[in-house]
Amino acid sequence: MTKKLTDTIILRHGAQLKSRIAMPPMLSYSGSAGGYATEDTLKYYSARSQAASLLITEYHYVSETGGPCSQLGYPEQLGIQDDQHIESIRSIAKALKKDGNKAILQIHHGGREAGIRASRGQEVLAPSAIDFPFLNYSLREMTHEEIEEIIKDFGRATKRAIEVGFDGVEIHGANHYLIQQFFSETSNVRQDKWGGTLEKRMNFALEVIKEVKRVMTEYGPEDFILGYRLSPEEVHGNVVGYRFQESSQLIAEVAKYGLDYLSLSLWEGYDSKPEGYDQSYGQLFKEIVGDETMIIVVGSVFDEKAAQDAVDNHTDMIAVGRGSLIDPLFGQKILDGKGETIVSEISPAQVKNTHWTTGLHEAFTRKDSLGLPPLPGHESILALHQGLYDDE
Repeated sequence: MTKKLTDTIILRHGAQLKSRIAMPPMLSYSGSAGGYATEDTLKYYSARSQAASLLITEYHYVSETGGPCSQLGYPEQLGIQDDQHIESIRSIAKALKKDGNKAILQIHHGGREAGIRASRGQEVLAPSAIDFPFLNYSLREMTHEEIEEIIKDFGRATKRAIEVGFDGVEIHGANHYLIQQFFSETSNVRQDKWGGTLEKRMNFALEVIKEVKRVMTEYGPEDFILGYRLSPEEVHGNVVGYRFQESSQLIAEVAKYGLDYLSLSLWEGYDSKPEGYDQSYGQLFKEIVGDETMIIVVGSVFDEKAAQDAVDNHTDMIAVGRGSLIDPLFGQKILDGKGETIVSEISPAQVKNTHWTTGLHEAFTRKDSLGLPPLPGHESILALHQGLYDDE
């Protein structure tokens, strides 16, 4: 079957998407103290209500100990750790859904990455109290009781997402945050239910998805969407947390809970593959999850041609991150048959059309892009940097 970007997609639980294009989760650097959406947040998300047919928010931390994980001095990461944040996420859901596309709330716990807590003199929790050379603060190992409570927090966050009108949730099991930390033998050296063997290192992820699925079944509509995000490997030189062979076993278990989609966080492009394999990650994981679960990959897509190549050869859906940062109408232009008008490079003139938050503007106009992958045309906008947060 020939796949088109403009195909209508019916997900496992019945949700209908207008196309094969998704907007992946991307930190907006826009939250106020405590992780609440601001006017800047809503302007940014409202401008992207037509970026894709499946619109995934930036990560929201589910427990008080789970964040913020954002850059010190910049506007904060958003949260959904208690009922005080309900109106915050309700406003984001409304902004994203206003043009009829599906909105997904990404939920996570930062674990060791919640470094702003350390800057405030608060404890930073992790699976194991390891002294990592790249952290300038210490970690405390979570107790069994704390782990169980955080699992419940993922369920509570899911119920809040249902209450305010989100169409689904994405469990963030990637990018070195808590779920990945439990799965990684570099980060998890426990010798209890939560670590010690590969099977036990899977337990936290599986308990989280079990709790989220329970809440979905009890409180959500039948077509509520369940997504899971994965970093397929954790390899940094000679330091290996896990490889594809291990993550494929994890996903085989995760998939038993009936995912609507599996989202792969890829840094080397949508066609990247594990060492020693002929197939791409997207192709390999599709064989594991089966036909009813959509594969979403992200990586270096800035125009219609690359997006079409991705779905032709490597994935069911393509997530367009930096491309939708440059052109917020990326997905709608393709639906309208105007893919050739997509703006693929940033420029001083295009910055005005991006509706970036102040934090994103400052991040992408820095020489180092604040550690983010630079945008095509990056050099052209360096003169726009204002230095609002550089001294923090």
